Amino acid sequence: MKKLPALTLILICIYSLSYGQDNTKKVITADIDNFWNAYDSIRTTNDSLKQLYYIQKLYISVGTEGLRAFMEAKDYKAQDYVSAIRHYPKFWNSIRENTLKVKTLTTQFDPDLKILRSIYTDLKPATIYFTIGVLNSGGTSGNGMVLIGAELATGNSQVDISELPLNLRNNLSAYFASDPFKNIVPLNIHEYVHTQEHGEPYNLLSQCIYEGTCDFITELVTTQTLPLPYMSYGTEHEPGLKEQFATEMFTNNYRNWLYNGVNNGKVGDLGYYMGYVICRSYYNNHHDKRKAVKEMVELNYADTAAVEKFLANSGYFLKTLPQLHQAYEVKRPIVVGVSVWPNKLVDPATKEIKINFSAVMGRSTAVDYGPGGKDSYPVTGQSGFSPDKKSFTFNVSLQPDTDYDFVVTGGGFRSADGYPLVSYTVKFRTAAK
Repeated sequence: MKKLPALTLILICIYSLSYGQDNTKKVITADIDNFWNAYDSIRTTNDSLKQLYYIQKLYISVGTEGLRAFMEAKDYKAQDYVSAIRHYPKFWNSIRENTLKVKTLTTQFDPDLKILRSIYTDLKPATIYFTIGVLNSGGTSGNGMVLIGAELATGNSQVDISELPLNLRNNLSAYFASDPFKNIVPLNIHEYVHTQEHGEPYNLLSQCIYEGTCDFITELVTTQTLPLPYMSYGTEHEPGLKEQFATEMFTNNYRNWLYNGVNNGKVGDLGYYMGYVICRSYYNNHHDKRKAVKEMVELNYADTAAVEKFLANSGYFLKTLPQLHQAYEVKRPIVVGVSVWPNKLVDPATKEIKINFSAVMGRSTAVDYGPGGKDSYPVTGQSGFSPDKKSFTFNVSLQPDTDYDFVVTGGGFRSADGYPLVSYTVKFRTAAK
């Protein structure tokens, strides 16, 4: 999973058994005991240096490979743990018993993982690590490891979140209300399936299918839909979500769909639902169900052609791929004016070039060399956006009687609602002295 998975990403699947050829289970829980040993020592003193020593000595330094990978993936530092322990004692005291219970659950998942192996016979083994994080991810995966943040993954509505910051409290309130600890069995498959996938998703569509594959296969295994808010909300509002997703899915703008927790008081992570229904449609329309599962799991999420073929073959949208792309293209902003023009010689004393756009733009920017390469690139800096965000000014250094060009790129400039600019090449010649 990528980015700072806001808490439903936490789609955590907390547990997964892995089977090698000898059906050996590899579930590592040592980090949980180590954390609470460190926690108890930290609570004996108010000396911040001693507290840092305890978390480093008793938890991090003796941590498993999974803890090291989890800390690296989430950029956790020793001081992050100490700060959370100092500020949220009610939370830690209320979650402690649940985290310790994970050591007793190992046999509950065997039947589901046997079913997973039966529907996807090429299932590769993975090691599952239960760790303790710093309240921003319940789980992720990578390099054959399932990495669980048990302080979130074992939560329920009885956990005391009253001391947490408001935004985190809002996200966790909805997440814990879904009782992830109670639903560990139907949730665990999701994260395990992630360990089987490959290719880095490149846009919203590929990322949603990447997540939706895990949700849909979880449903096949457990015969029940994941009991999460986006599933029930998505089912009730699918027509409107489908229409909106159709024009946004080719962007790289995740904020309306993924890893957004409670989004302005609304249900977040609805991209999981869109990926799920696309996968469900793909499966239902496939004549060979076992092959459909294999194709879902083994889809290369970095391959544009493969992902879009998968979308087309799902039959989820009535429009063809060209029609869907056209609906997306008309949403993209364009350059509508430049302060220098190719049919007019430019004064070499010019110090700025202003670009005007058809829409209000977001904060991202990028330019690149044009056809003439580095030798014809005039940009030396930038003055930035106008107050209305509909124009942008570059600083330039020009010589007389010279051809110049540069590209204002869609990979950098995006509209305020996330659509990439149609790239535009600025090309001109300066006047002689």
